[in-house]
Amino acid sequence: MGVKTKSNQRIRRKTRIRKRVMGTVERPRLSVFRSARHIYAQIIDDTCGCTLVAASSLETDVAQTAAEKKKVDKAVMVGKLVAERAKSKGIEKVVFDRNGFLYHGRIKAVSDGAREAGLQF
Repeated sequence: MGVKTKSNQRIRRKTRIRKRVMGTVERPRLSVFRSARHIYAQIIDDTCGCTLVAASSLETDVAQTAAEKKKVDKAVMVGKLVAERAKSKGIEKVVFDRNGFLYHGRIKAVSDGAREAGLQF
């Protein structure tokens, strides 16, 4: 990681964050990934290394209802969707992992949508 590109800097931030943030059975980790077009969120239990719940802007219900909306609005919908799925599996509290991205824009929108739907972190 000698060359300072944006992706290398994000990966370095990600490793610094992941040293401290760990998902357990009581409080799994809500990990958010942002690409140029889409946003993905998943709730992970790091003790067993398994994904408990996942949602993305690629899913048909999100893509159809937010076809003409902005990417931030789609991110809010993804946050609400992942929170609803988590609540149905009995998950109330999570630890937020921004995955090296800065906490604004679509990353903040996912967390706000998840909080609106009743997830605590």
